[in-house]
Amino acid sequence: MNQDNIVTKIATWLVPLVIAIVFHEVAHGLVARRLGDPTAEQRGRLSLNPLKHVDPFGTVILPLFLAVANVGAIFGWAKPVPVNYARLRNPRRDMVLVALAGPGMNLLLALVGALILAATLSVSGGGEDPAAEFIARNALNFVSINVFLAVFNLIPLPPFDGGHVAEGLLPPPLAAKFRQIGRYSLLVFVMLLLVLPRLSPQLDVIGRVVAPLVRAIVLGLIGLVGTVV
Repeated sequence: MNQDNIVTKIATWLVPLVIAIVFHEVAHGLVARRLGDPTAEQRGRLSLNPLKHVDPFGTVILPLFLAVANVGAIFGWAKPVPVNYARLRNPRRDMVLVALAGPGMNLLLALVGALILAATLSVSGGGEDPAAEFIARNALNFVSINVFLAVFNLIPLPPFDGGHVAEGLLPPPLAAKFRQIGRYSLLVFVMLLLVLPRLSPQLDVIGRVVAPLVRAIVLGLIGLVGTVV
């Protein structure tokens, strides 16, 4: 096993991932505060300190395992920031806005990553510069991770942000029933990531829906800033 290769993967995937998920969670808390719920701020979660948001499994163990296992991509999550929807000024509408804040932040970070990638390639002139290559690889991974987090989190099922969006748009009686799916959040993860793809390629939501959309958005952002990868 190549130790340098593992270290490089951790540096170019895990670091961008941690930045992406921390900003994602803080965005939820900032928008919630703006809309009347200061819960996240009161609990010290409006911090960019990763230690405030670490989920031992989702932020550390799983990403490290994926890096060592050489699966080609790294995924993870942080502890969700606490949001008390009852304290929002307009709970049903504001629930949607708070939920969209996380994916929106990830798309904004993806654009920043694309700009950094374009600037790095422009300065290096495409030559073999190890430092520029490292920065470019981080920037490209940063774009990919943020776009993936944005799209993945918009799946319209609890516990994803898309589930909160759907709940806020459904009529109240249906929303109450829909919310109950959140009790089985771990089962939802397992079904989407492991069970359905094994049952049939046609049921592979990640491979057939999320991945192509992520690829298209990444290429679109990179093309937008005039970069060819």
